Amino acid sequence: MSAVANVLAELEKFGSPAIKKVLVNHGACEPLFGVKVEHLKTIQKRVKADHELALALYDTGIYDAMYLAGLVADPPRMTKAQLQRWVKGAYCPGLGCYTVAWVAAESRFGFDLARAWIDSPKEQIAAAGWSTWASLLAIKPDEELDHPEIEKHLDRVAKEIHAAPDRVRYTMNGFVIAVGSYVPALATKAKAVGKAIGAVEVDMGGTACRVPDAVAYIEKVERMGRQGMKRATARC
Repeated sequence: MSAVANVLAELEKFGSPAIKKVLVNHGACEPLFGVKVEHLKTIQKRVKADHELALALYDTGIYDAMYLAGLVADPPRMTKAQLQRWVKGAYCPGLGCYTVAWVAAESRFGFDLARAWIDSPKEQIAAAGWSTWASLLAIKPDEELDHPEIEKHLDRVAKEIHAAPDRVRYTMNGFVIAVGSYVPALATKAKAVGKAIGAVEVDMGGTACRVPDAVAYIEKVERMGRQGMKRATARC
């Protein structure tokens, strides 16, 4: 049995109808098994980084396998073409805004792809772009960040967020939070933008998820003394 077949068999074993229902409510669709993230991480811990396996898992089109692909991928080995193929196949937020965005941010092409994707007319790709930007802010040292460019993006969010598609609104708001949380020099502007945009309305598909208030979130990070503390990895 191939490595992919072995992993798929394990995923099927971990599958749960209850988790499957939750994932469907969040945008996933067949084929999928309904595997908890904790079980995906059990497989990740064993497999570690396996570039070829990650590519093969993503190509199965099975939601759980595609999500796992992002966890076991080796981002420095990802080509721009592979990442473009991944984002085109990311049909829901769990894949585009997490799996693909995380791997893109840790790849050699994170900034280039984030810049390109936010201009896409396709909602899922544009949302993946803003999520990639948020991940870049979380993991890249401040000296590697172009502050004037980030400020321009904040201005763009202030101008465009309420007219943007649902998922793009959500990830634009997340970008503002990321700026305020991870780039102390721009926190004041991020909070000003958060205050200007106010409440962000997003159709969450009947789930219990809510759009966080950007200013309140940033101020909570400040009170915790965690502002500017970078993460070792975008993936979680």
